[in-house]
Amino acid sequence: MAQKQDPRSPNVLGPDPDVWLFDLDNTLYPARCNLFAQIDVRIGRYIADWLKVDAEEARRVQKQYWRDHGTSMRGMMSLHGVDPKHYLDYVHDIDYSPVEANPALEAALRALPGRKIIFTAGDVPHAEKVMERLGVAHHFEAIFDVAAGDYWPKPHRQIYDKLVTLHGVDPARAAMADDISVNLKPAYDMGMRTVWIRTDESVKRAVDTDLSHIHHQTDDLTTWLTGWLAERSSKS
Repeated sequence: MAQKQDPRSPNVLGPDPDVWLFDLDNTLYPARCNLFAQIDVRIGRYIADWLKVDAEEARRVQKQYWRDHGTSMRGMMSLHGVDPKHYLDYVHDIDYSPVEANPALEAALRALPGRKIIFTAGDVPHAEKVMERLGVAHHFEAIFDVAAGDYWPKPHRQIYDKLVTLHGVDPARAAMADDISVNLKPAYDMGMRTVWIRTDESVKRAVDTDLSHIHHQTDDLTTWLTGWLAERSSKS
C-alpha cells in the first residue's frame, strides 16, 4: 500500500495559503543588517543599570536568563519585576539605517495571495520601523508582537494558539516563515506549511535539531517567495 503523502510536503503544492505569518528579524530583512548586535548591547546595559552590576556580570545574567526563561526580558520580568514596555523601549533604541528598502521583496509580497501578518518576538514600534525601512508595511494587516503574546517568546505553543484565534487563522491553510527552526515546530504541529530562513547563526543552533518539521529552506526570503510565485504561475 502506498504511503499517504503529507499535503504539506515540499513536493506537494496544495492550495495557496490563506494566511502568511512572517517573523521579522533576520527573516524579512537579511541577517547581515545585524540589528541584534545593537539590541544585544542595549540589553546588557539595561541589565547592568537595573541590577547595579558591571558589564561582565550583566552578560552572565543576560545569557543565564535567556537559557532559563526563553528571553532575558522574561527573566528580568519574573525575577526583578521589570516593566516589559520600559525594557523594550530601551533595547530597541537603535540605529535602523542598516535596513535598506527592498523593492524585490515589496513586489513579491504584492503578488503573494492571501493575508499577511507579522509574528515577531519584538514589539510593534520595532516592527513598524523595520517595515518602514523595507518599504513593505502596507502589505501587512496586523503585527502579532511579544506584547500580544503576553510577553512569552516563541516557541511557546500558547502564543501560536492565541494568534490563530485572534486573527481567525485556519492553520491548515496557513504558512509561516522564521529564521529559527525550532520556532516553526508548533506551526507544523498545528498543520501549517513551514519555511526556514537559514542564517549562519540559525544553522549553528540547528545542528543537532530534528528538522523533519521544515517543509522549505532558503537563505533568502525574497528569492524563495519569487520562486514560489513562479512555480505557482507555471502550474496554473
